[in-house]
Amino acid sequence: MIELKNEQLTIRIAELGAELQSAKNSEGREYMWQAGQQWPRHSPILFPIVCSVNENTYVVDGEEYHLPRHGFARDTEFTVISQTGQKVTLALHESSETLKVYPFRFNLAITYRLEDNKVHVIWHVENTDSREIHFQIGGHPAFNMPKGKLEGTIKLDNEEPMDVLKSYADGSHDMIEVPLEADMGMIEVSNNFFRNDSVKIHKSQTRRAILMDTNGEPAVTVDYKTPVCAFWSPYGKQASFVCIEPWYGIGDPRGWKGEFKDKPLMNHLQPGASFMSKYTITFG
Repeated sequence: MIELKNEQLTIRIAELGAELQSAKNSEGREYMWQAGQQWPRHSPILFPIVCSVNENTYVVDGEEYHLPRHGFARDTEFTVISQTGQKVTLALHESSETLKVYPFRFNLAITYRLEDNKVHVIWHVENTDSREIHFQIGGHPAFNMPKGKLEGTIKLDNEEPMDVLKSYADGSHDMIEVPLEADMGMIEVSNNFFRNDSVKIHKSQTRRAILMDTNGEPAVTVDYKTPVCAFWSPYGKQASFVCIEPWYGIGDPRGWKGEFKDKPLMNHLQPGASFMSKYTITFG
């Protein structure tokens, strides 16, 4: 486990999955979900897909490959390539095992950098193949609910009416827009809010989500530039956390078939090219 620390925050990152597993302030308050029966993860990296491909199967140049939900990065050991007291970079590249399920050569680097009460999460994907590669990437951080139960408020930076993708209880969705259940950008978080699995805001309608504390001040703020931001907590399990998930990608719509490169919200890199983006978590 890797530990980074400054006067305001102490964070811990596992080399397995390059996963942020803990974020505590100077008073010892833990902001990250500590895994458990309702969900065994903390903040997995989603790569090279976000959500699922239909029947865990996708096609590259006419050949079928198989990937589980959210891809393989979250269950793969990363290597620390640089570390200071307040910054660490972990990397993953293709292997004989990944090539069986994702036929592209790549370098994936995840950097965590502390700045006061902020954690910058930086994604870097490099195409080391001799052909164009296609990928999706996303974050899935889970934050403890301030009241200790699935009840609270998320404030978005957009007070106008917004649309979300039509989702279903089995985790699937259609590329059909339905109204977001919000009032002037305020989402009331409850078990019922997740009755159709995750709530997916797309088309870059929002760039900031704030989980409000019990005193009406921000507990956790997530800033992102991704085309999709999703919200999730496991329906019916009354887990005391909510995920705020910045995504460059989306799962296969119901019934979608076609080449992997043609999936909705797919990212493409020519040989030698690279992709970089980040999101920032502010605690308190």
